[in-house]
Amino acid sequence: MQESFAGNWHPIVVLADRELFHQFRFSPADVATIMRERGWTGTVTVLNAIGPLAFEARNLFPVGRITEDPATGSAAAATGAYLRAHGFSGQTIHIRQGRHVGRPSELPVTIPDRGGIGVAGAATRIG
Repeated sequence: MQESFAGNWHPIVVLADRELFHQFRFSPADVATIMRERGWTGTVTVLNAIGPLAFEARNLFPVGRITEDPATGSAAAATGAYLRAHGFSGQTIHIRQGRHVGRPSELPVTIPDRGGIGVAGAATRIG
């Protein structure tokens, strides 16, 4: 696990095992406790590579009104910053998320060599 910042801190966990990624469960109360203790105000981002420039993400957010966010720009930006530090400078990647909570989305993320990370995509109001 590493942390990445794009307006707020997001821990980033990368799972290579696709089956584990799709089937893992978590205790919202335990994750919320850890988030509060660490001062993490963003989601806990769990990634799985699904192609050279494509990732599926699950963004755990049990400190909010939902336990898993279907699409979050701040987490996508933090993921872009994390990926820039891991050799993805100058690339546009695609993050798919929300499938596990019945709200699939795709966020294109542009990762320049330096400066801000670009996130695109549509949003749907929740609640």
